[in-house]
Amino acid sequence: MTHLRPAAVAGAFYPGDAGQLSRTLDDLLAEARRHTPASAPPPKAIIAPHAGYVYSGPVAARAYARLAPLAGRVTRVVLLGPAHRVAFRGMALPTVDAFATPLGPLRLDRAAIAGVVESVPGCGYSDQAHAEEHSLEVHLPFLRAVLGDVALVPVCVGEARPEEVAALLDRLWGGPETLIVVSTDLSHYLDYDTGRRFDADTRTAIETLDAAALSYDRACGRTPMGGLLLAARARGLSIETLDVRSSGDTAGPRDRVVGYGAWALVEPQADGSAAAAAAEASPDPETAIEAMLARHGADLIALARHSIENGLTRGEPLAVDPATVAEPLRHNGACFVTLTVDGALRGCIGSPQAWRPLAQDVAENAWRSAFHDPRFPPVSAREWPAVAVALSVLTPPQPFPVRDEDDLVARLRPGVDGLILGEHGARGLFLPAVWETLPDPREFVRALKRKAGLPPGHWSDAITLERFAAKSVKG
Repeated sequence: MTHLRPAAVAGAFYPGDAGQLSRTLDDLLAEARRHTPASAPPPKAIIAPHAGYVYSGPVAARAYARLAPLAGRVTRVVLLGPAHRVAFRGMALPTVDAFATPLGPLRLDRAAIAGVVESVPGCGYSDQAHAEEHSLEVHLPFLRAVLGDVALVPVCVGEARPEEVAALLDRLWGGPETLIVVSTDLSHYLDYDTGRRFDADTRTAIETLDAAALSYDRACGRTPMGGLLLAARARGLSIETLDVRSSGDTAGPRDRVVGYGAWALVEPQADGSAAAAAAEASPDPETAIEAMLARHGADLIALARHSIENGLTRGEPLAVDPATVAEPLRHNGACFVTLTVDGALRGCIGSPQAWRPLAQDVAENAWRSAFHDPRFPPVSAREWPAVAVALSVLTPPQPFPVRDEDDLVARLRPGVDGLILGEHGARGLFLPAVWETLPDPREFVRALKRKAGLPPGHWSDAITLERFAAKSVKG
């Protein structure tokens, strides 16, 4: 039986009705996307406020709009916020299995929680600390709406040192599958001009990753945010201020305002993955992928099927040690895994960019296609024998500048080109296989715009395009 933490502030801090909440989030994120460059790198961590949506929602949305490219890639969110309701020493984690939201529950990563309680000083269990706490809860609908079904590690931070929080983050940092979210408001109940001055000082401290310059009276989440800034400085992350406003700018009076801010923290950008470097060195990456699949395609299909079978029996993807697979499968690679039943789509999830060994990418994406494609229910043991598995390995996406839609339609190669289209945070991707059902280039482009959430007849100079190829294997 699943033990669930009920939503404590639904209907107060944010709408308690699922339909109204979805509409509210759609409106907030649509406005935020207007300010989100399509070329913005996806963050490893964000800092966002936790007041009622009418007050801080527009600022929080600026951070969550940056996460759109991470949907399907991030599988775990470490969420930290300050304790407002219960006084305690250290960092509190819950014993329940999931947190409820009006949009559906978010499951907890029980193994990760047990690991930090056992190994990180200052961590312990306390459901009481979480029961009425809003600093974490107000982020859950945003996470559910933007990232879907992700596992959660919720940490309520009491009296602790930023260094203790940094140690917890080191334990949970992970790779691209893990996102860190820190919840904090800024100054409280000052007049508008004084609040702006105080928040400007806090902004400077955050932008310079200066945890020591933060104070409780200017950021209620000083401790979890300070821990993140320490970790970010140690790991060489860069930080970008997305928005700083107060309730006097959104929905409240100006004699007693609360400040809000949103920031995105990005890990250092390497000079390209192994697969990308190999593609740059080779005049024809498509040929290299085709040759690799000719030798190892059957192995990759078997790996995908084993990972799904592991999901059916153990509830998790197959763990792949790169040292145990053929050398070409140890290089970073990007793949999509597609499942069909009698020719009808049953699931498709993948990675547009190469960031981990191809064998691991295949295992993880196969598992997610079977059990976490939001368009379909999880694959059952009964239907599994009828499921066909195919995978496509992608070449590195390359910028594809065009003059206008007519130029794009004229230059596309039907049956060959995959395409990524984006504008202000909206993003859509079509594999080359989509040409089988959309052979007309103009309809292909317009359908891709619909997938990205844009009107099919829309065009603007802000649209960005990337083109790639893919080689496929079935089994």
